[in-house]
Amino acid sequence: MTDIEHEIEQPDERVPKRVIGTPAPGTSMLGDGEPAARDAEVAGVTYQDETKARKAEKIVALCFTITFLAAIAFIISYVVFQVGSPEKTAISNLALGGSLTLALLGLAVGIVVWVRQIMPKYSLIQERHPMVSDDDTREVVAETFLQGAKESGFVKRPLLRRTLLLAAAPLGLIPLVLLRDLDNSKMPGAKFNETLRHTVWGEKTKDGKPLRLVVEGTGQPIRAADFNSPGGILSVVPEGYQHDLNALAKATLILIKFRADEIKSGTNLNWTHDGIVAYSKICTHVGCPAALYEQTTHHILCPCHQSTFDAADGAKVIFGPAARPLPQLPITVDDQGYLIAKGDFAVPPGPSYWERGDAEAEARAKGGHA
Repeated sequence: MTDIEHEIEQPDERVPKRVIGTPAPGTSMLGDGEPAARDAEVAGVTYQDETKARKAEKIVALCFTITFLAAIAFIISYVVFQVGSPEKTAISNLALGGSLTLALLGLAVGIVVWVRQIMPKYSLIQERHPMVSDDDTREVVAETFLQGAKESGFVKRPLLRRTLLLAAAPLGLIPLVLLRDLDNSKMPGAKFNETLRHTVWGEKTKDGKPLRLVVEGTGQPIRAADFNSPGGILSVVPEGYQHDLNALAKATLILIKFRADEIKSGTNLNWTHDGIVAYSKICTHVGCPAALYEQTTHHILCPCHQSTFDAADGAKVIFGPAARPLPQLPITVDDQGYLIAKGDFAVPPGPSYWERGDAEAEARAKGGHA
C-alpha cells in the first residue's frame, strides 16, 4: 500500500449518522452550549419502566400515523367531495369533519400517552418567586429544559420523532388548502351558493314554456279567472316539482288576490296580474313558512318568530326580526288563462344571509321595483 493511500482519511463508522429533525451529536437543543448531561437520579422524579415505555412508544407512533393518514384524507376529501346540493354538502361535511376529528384526536391521544407513559413523573412544590428572573434562575430554566427534552425521548426515540413530524406535516397544509376559499370565484362552495340564490321558477318545461303555478297538495293549475275573490289566499308550488322537497324549500309561494285600490307603491304592478300577487312563502328571518294571513289588514305573519309583512305594500317588514321583505315573483297568464311565472325571483328567497354582500341582487331588486 502506497503512502498516498495511507493519507486518505477513512470514515469513522463509530460516529452516529445525523437524522432529520434532530440536532447534531453533542449539540445543545438551546443552541451553543455544553452537551446535555447524562441521566441522573433526581429527588421527586420517578422514571417509567423501560418495557412499558417501549410499548407506549409504539402506541404513540400508531396515533401519529393515524393523524397523518387522516390529515391526508381531509385534503383528499376536500378535493373529491364537491358541494352543489344539500346531499353532496352533507357528504362533504361528514368526510371533512370526520377526517379532521380523527386527525386531531390521534395527535392528542399520542401526545397524552407520550407524556403519561414515557416521560418521568414529578412530585414538585412550586414556590412564589419574583417576577423578574435573575441569571441563576435562567440557568436553572435552561438546564430544566434540556433535561425535559432529554427525558421526553425526542432525540433518543427516533420512531416517536419521525412519526410526530410525519403527522404534523399534512396538518400544516390544511390551513393553506382552506385559504383557497377566500377566493369566492374559485371555492368549491361557490356553485352551491349560486344555487341558493335561484329557484326552479326561472326554468322552463320540456316544451320550452314557463312553469305554471299549481295548488300545493293537489297539483291543480290555477286559472286567474277562477281566483277572483279579493282577500283570497293560496299556497302554490311550481308544476312538475310538487314532490321535489329541495325545490319546494325555496320555490313555495303564497298567492293573494287584492282589489286594485288596495295595492300600494311597494308592490311591483308589472309582476302582478289582475290584482293577484305572488310572494315567497319562505320567511326572510330563518326560513319558516310565513302562511298566516289577516285579510282585513293584509298582513302576512310568520308563526315562528312573529315577523309580520305588509302584503299590499311589497310584503315589506312591519314587525319582527326579519330583515327584508318577502321576495315577489313576477307572474302572468298563458294562452289558456292559467297563472305562470314570468321568471325567477329578483332577489334570493329565504333568510337574509344569502343576500348579504350581493350587490348584483340588490341592483336587480331596485330595478324590479322601479
